[in-house]
Amino acid sequence: MATVSRVRVHPGSRVRPSTALQQQHRGARSFFASATRHKQRLVILGSGWGGYEVLRAIDKKRWNVIMVSPNNYFNFTPLLASCAVGTLEFRAAIEPVRRYTPAVRSYTAWCDSIDFQHKKLLCTPATPPVHFPGSSPVPAANTDVHGTATPIGANSDKFELTYDKLVIAVGAYSQTFDVPGVKEHAHFLKDISDARKIRARVLECFEQANQPTITDADRRKLLNFCIVGGGPTGVEFAAELHDLLHTDMYRHYPTLTAMARINLYDVAPSILGGFDAGLQEYAVNKFRREGIRLLTQHNVERVERGRMFVTEEGEVNFGLLVWSTGLAPNPLIESIADAKKDERTKRSLLTDAYMNVVMHRTDAPDPDVYALGDAATITGEQLPATAQVANQQAKYVTRRLNRLIRTADALTDAAPFKFQNAGSLAYVGDWNAVLDRTQAATGPRAKETQTATGRVAWLLWRSAYFTKTLSVRNKILVPMYWFLNWIFGRDLSRF
Repeated sequence: MATVSRVRVHPGSRVRPSTALQQQHRGARSFFASATRHKQRLVILGSGWGGYEVLRAIDKKRWNVIMVSPNNYFNFTPLLASCAVGTLEFRAAIEPVRRYTPAVRSYTAWCDSIDFQHKKLLCTPATPPVHFPGSSPVPAANTDVHGTATPIGANSDKFELTYDKLVIAVGAYSQTFDVPGVKEHAHFLKDISDARKIRARVLECFEQANQPTITDADRRKLLNFCIVGGGPTGVEFAAELHDLLHTDMYRHYPTLTAMARINLYDVAPSILGGFDAGLQEYAVNKFRREGIRLLTQHNVERVERGRMFVTEEGEVNFGLLVWSTGLAPNPLIESIADAKKDERTKRSLLTDAYMNVVMHRTDAPDPDVYALGDAATITGEQLPATAQVANQQAKYVTRRLNRLIRTADALTDAAPFKFQNAGSLAYVGDWNAVLDRTQAATGPRAKETQTATGRVAWLLWRSAYFTKTLSVRNKILVPMYWFLNWIFGRDLSRF
C-alpha cells in the first residue's frame, strides 16, 4: 500500500508540488502523447466529393488522419455555374479543409507517386517555393511542424509520407481530346477558381465592348459566348449565363445585350445525353425559344486566341469559351503501374466490390488501399461519373474504416458497395429545370412520377442543393444570396 505523506500548510503560504509529482505528471502527459502517435495513419488523397466526405466522417479520435490535396477546400460543384455568373458568391460553394485541423494534419500538395510495397507517398507542395537569402538548401529531417512528413534531400521541395491505410480520391481532369489550344485559350468549370476567372471574363467582355473606340463587328465577336459540351455542366452554365444576360446585363447594358449570343456545341446528336429522351427534348425546345444556339454534331478542330475552328462552320470568333467535354485521367492515376486500371476509360483504378484497389503483382485487392469516385471503377460495373457516386462510395469506405479500427474482424461479413441512384437534375434557365429519376433506385416506378420539368423541377433542384450543402454556414449563405440577388440583382463589379 502506498504511503501518503502529510504536509503541514500554514495560512497564506504557497505550496509547490513535489518533484516526484511533477515527474509523475510529465509521465502521464508523455504516456498519452505516445498513445496518440501510435494510432494507425490514414492518408486521404484529394478533397473532392470522395476525399472530403471521408475526412468529414472518419473517426478522428481513433485514426491519425492526414489529408493531401492541392486545394485546402472542397468544391460544391453543382453551384459553380451559379458562382460563375454572380448568382452566388464564391465562398458559398466551398467548404474549408482546415475546419478539421489540428485533429487532422493537412498538406497543400500533389501526390506524385505511390510505392504500394513500402507504403510510401512522394509529394510536391502546391504552394510557391520559398527561397530566402542565406537559407539552407538542404532541409533537415525534422523540419515538418507536424513531424509526419520527411523531406527527401537537398535541392528539392518534395517530401515523403507513409501510410497504414490509403484512400485515393484524386478525381479526374477536364478532357480536351488533344484539341490544340484548348488548355491555353479556353476556360474550364471544375473548380471555384475557374468560376472566378469566367465571371471576370464575362464582365471584361462587356466593359471592352462598351468602349467608344470599338466597332459593332468587334462588339459582336466579343459578346459571342461559346460553350463546348452538352452535358449537365455545359447546359447549366448556358442557362445561368442566359439569365445573367437577360436580367442584370440587359438592365445596365441594353444595347450591348442585344448583340450577345450564346452557342452550345456538342459532338453528340443531343444535349443532356444521360437524361430521359423527353427531358432532352424539353431542354432543347426551351433553349431554342430563349435564343440559345444548339450546335450538336459539331467538331472543334483547334482553338486560338479569340477564335476556334469548327469543322462544320469554319472560323468562329468568341469573347469567352467554356470547355466541358468529360473527364481525363489524373496524372497520379496515369503514373501508377502496380495497380490494374479500367481498360475502357484508362482514367481509373480497378477495385473490387469493397472499393479496395486490385494489384497487378498479386492479382488481388490490397486491403490497405481504397479508391473512390472518378479515380475508381468497380470490376464488372459501370457507374456514372457523378458526385453522388463518389459521395456514396466515400460513406461506404468510411463506415468500413470506422468499424475496422474498433473491431479487427468487423469486415469479414461486410456487404459490398451498392450504388443507390437518386436521380439527376439540371437547370435550364428562367427558374426552370429538369428532373430524371428513371434510373433511381427508390421511389415510385410510374413514368409520370419519375420525371419533372419546369418550376416544380426547379424547386426540387434548389431544395436538393440547399439540403446537400454540408455546413450550417453555407446553409445560411446560399439561400441568403439567392434572396439578395432576387431583390437587388447581381453585383457587376469587376475586381
